[in-house]
Amino acid sequence: MVRVRDIDESLDFYCNKMGMVETRRMENEQGRFTLIFLAADQDEQRGKDTQTPLLELTYNWPVEGEEPEIYTGGRNFGHLAYRVDNIYETCARLQDNGVTINRPPRDGYMAFIKSPDGISIELLQRGDALPAAEPWASMPNTGTW
Repeated sequence: MVRVRDIDESLDFYCNKMGMVETRRMENEQGRFTLIFLAADQDEQRGKDTQTPLLELTYNWPVEGEEPEIYTGGRNFGHLAYRVDNIYETCARLQDNGVTINRPPRDGYMAFIKSPDGISIELLQRGDALPAAEPWASMPNTGTW
């Protein structure tokens, strides 16, 4: 579960940029929250049928007249890991869509990015590492990951 500040911004990131799909949504008027469940695109049907594996986005509704709560990570949260078919193509697509590649896939196997809420996401090459390739092989880290 990841707490999010802005549903539209988060769905743009996870669905439009990362390629995940929304499998279901639950709004709880009494509890004042929205839960959105996402699956990897190839797991869409399995996510709908068995509800696993899923990423749960939790949006707590703001109280009128109060400043929105800022989520800074914590509670010993490390990072999400997401396996991709081609790490170079994935990183290029994300970068073309304005996502900073914090730790480039210099090894052809692993990269890190961050969600709009500052959640670190480790991208992992499905199967064996790809051969080293530019511009990734010589690209420096950017920020934290």
